[in-house]
Amino acid sequence: MAAAEEVKILGIAGSVRQGSYNVGALRAARDLLPEHTSLDIAEIKDIPLFSEEANRGGFPPEVVRFREKIAAADAILFATPEYIFSVTARLKNALEWAYIPPNLPFSGKACAIMGATVSKLGCMRGQYQLRQICTGLNTYAVNAPFVDISDAKSKFDAEGNLLDDGARELIRQLVVELRTLTLRLRTRG
Repeated sequence: MAAAEEVKILGIAGSVRQGSYNVGALRAARDLLPEHTSLDIAEIKDIPLFSEEANRGGFPPEVVRFREKIAAADAILFATPEYIFSVTARLKNALEWAYIPPNLPFSGKACAIMGATVSKLGCMRGQYQLRQICTGLNTYAVNAPFVDISDAKSKFDAEGNLLDDGARELIRQLVVELRTLTLRLRTRG
């Protein structure tokens, strides 16, 4: 019997606020991973604002580290709130830095998207916008299950731990699907 293949996932939260529910959702995902799977969480709060001028001297050190983490990962797990029907400016900014050639680090990777928000309406529109961005990044997105943690304030404790069993089960299913898609893409290439 062949040894199970390791899958390294990089988690990227669209929120950088202290006590972010989306970082909490990524931590929950780390606790719910299938065997032979790991999850590292990237920080995007120190990535400078993208501009052609900022890139003229090469990538800033924070961007280099972010791109290296993406390149080293086998798959990406996004957790994003919704701001004005879209993703956060911080997340879009970080993704713009990763979109600059050479060596597009997202290209060909599997990704999955989830989100948490204090709104009772959820964050479906923001996740949809991120799916469109992921198409531009040339990633392959997991389509189901859909993880939309609405009214997050009632589903996380004061330390940011996800307590909602239904949301935890959906996240568990999502990371299993992400691992499955990642392994399927490996056999294609």
